[in-house]
Amino acid sequence: MFKRLYDWTIRLAESRNATFALAAIAFAESSFFPIPPDVILIPMSLAQPKKAWFYALICTISSVLGGILGYAIGAMLYESLGTWLIELYGYANRMDQIRAFYDEWGAAFILVKGLTPIPFKLVTIVSGVLGYNFPLFVVLALITRGGRFFILAGILNRFGDKIRFYLERHFALFILISLAIIVGGFWLASRMF
Repeated sequence: MFKRLYDWTIRLAESRNATFALAAIAFAESSFFPIPPDVILIPMSLAQPKKAWFYALICTISSVLGGILGYAIGAMLYESLGTWLIELYGYANRMDQIRAFYDEWGAAFILVKGLTPIPFKLVTIVSGVLGYNFPLFVVLALITRGGRFFILAGILNRFGDKIRFYLERHFALFILISLAIIVGGFWLASRMF
């Protein structure tokens, strides 16, 4: 089963629609979607290691644009969609505490959380809810998301053949680790404040 899933993922990564799918997932993950773009960025970069830098650029731009949508959800749609998302992550009763934290550590929070498996959408929506300085938010999002994706691209570009060899042999373990990181990110997000 995992071999078929691996083969399907590599075929998708090599298809002509892969770049669009990568951009769509990176955009959506920064504003509302729970799955990080790494799940398609890694196979795409392994399928074509020389294009890893291009894929990182696509992820960065799309993620920042999605982050702008997340910011807008927090700033303009807080009463409807924003409230639902904040409650979903368990932050509704902690907004005063989060506001105080953001006043002191907002820039560091954005930079650090953009590199971690903690869902970036929480950062973008909360930044909008709290009215964080928008131009600064965009610059910080570019730095942190670019850092995350370009570090990953560098690793995949440099060690892509070795990683692909191990991934082909241990794809089930890769899937389990990926799921653990996603679940762990959501768990950490619910415990942050």
